[in-house]
Amino acid sequence: EGDNPHPCPQLNARSLTKNFTDCPANATICSGTSCVLPEDDFNRSLSVTLSTVLTIMLALVMFSMGCNVDIKKFWNHIKRPWGIFVGFLCQFGIMPLTAFLLSLAFNVLPIQAVVVLIMGCCPGGTASNIIAYWVDGDMDLSISMTTCSTLLAMGMMPLCLFVYTKMWTDSDAIVLPYNSIGLSLVALIIPVSVGVYVNHRWPTKAKLILKVGSIVGAILIVLTAVVGGILYKGSWIISPKLWIIGTIFPAAGYSLGFLLARVAGLSWNRCRTVSLETGMQNTQLCSTIVQLSFSPEQLELMFTFPLIYSIFQLLFAIIFLAGYRVYRRYHVKPNTDVEKTEEKDDSKSISSHAKANGGFVSDETK
Repeated sequence: EGDNPHPCPQLNARSLTKNFTDCPANATICSGTSCVLPEDDFNRSLSVTLSTVLTIMLALVMFSMGCNVDIKKFWNHIKRPWGIFVGFLCQFGIMPLTAFLLSLAFNVLPIQAVVVLIMGCCPGGTASNIIAYWVDGDMDLSISMTTCSTLLAMGMMPLCLFVYTKMWTDSDAIVLPYNSIGLSLVALIIPVSVGVYVNHRWPTKAKLILKVGSIVGAILIVLTAVVGGILYKGSWIISPKLWIIGTIFPAAGYSLGFLLARVAGLSWNRCRTVSLETGMQNTQLCSTIVQLSFSPEQLELMFTFPLIYSIFQLLFAIIFLAGYRVYRRYHVKPNTDVEKTEEKDDSKSISSHAKANGGFVSDETK
């Protein structure tokens, strides 16, 4: 308590005669009503149990998403990776730059700027694959983008953090959990690969698995957000600037990703896919990096930001999904394939720079 710059009054008989705060008795760091609580045994057990359940559920959901992947189309994305390249520019170009500009614009504390930049440098999250399915996105592109961004994060995250965090901190102070990134990659590739195989061998069964998995995936996204709220025992009374950034950042990611994809000449369903892959970040990885890199005193200032971002990225994704579903209901004729309608419209407006992409876009409109 002697070394603690913000000692917390204990909620006992003596504290009733002193200045009372809303701080719990076991808080380790306090400033008014802002507290960081130690991790208790119950919370640790709950975290491990729920993490295990969520990991198994996520693996099953990604297996079902793989059941919607056509191996030939997937391979075409790898051979002619124009869509993947556009996604790469969005993921490791737009997002870190947006994080940097938002941190400057709102003049946040250095430690807060660093956590915003860490979020911007993270690869795409698997939730984007689930939402992409519900908005009739290109699942082959979505999964290939998630896989490639997670793989490339091994090198791109240190590079982006080195470039953008110079003015606030030494990039060596940020601990990157390469084992977590590797596990995320394995947890993505193996279930999806099994799903692709099932789709190739038993396409009828794969469609049934996909329908069930998409519903479970939607439930999983909401459940993850709720669990995050339960397990984060940090103060919600943090800088209003971080709340504003947490609101603007995912919205900017979705919008700029969609805009760049459209400028690059991608079809409407691929624009939706790139948009989701850009705005939906791997917030769990960001939380891991933050907790490994900073002291409890520093965490007090910003360690709920990943959860704030997660909430708003999910909120905007739901709005995006609802808007698309309304559009599809009132503007697409019944019994008409949605993507054929969109691709027909695209064929009328293919720009000259899109035609120069090795014929990639023209293949979409066949």
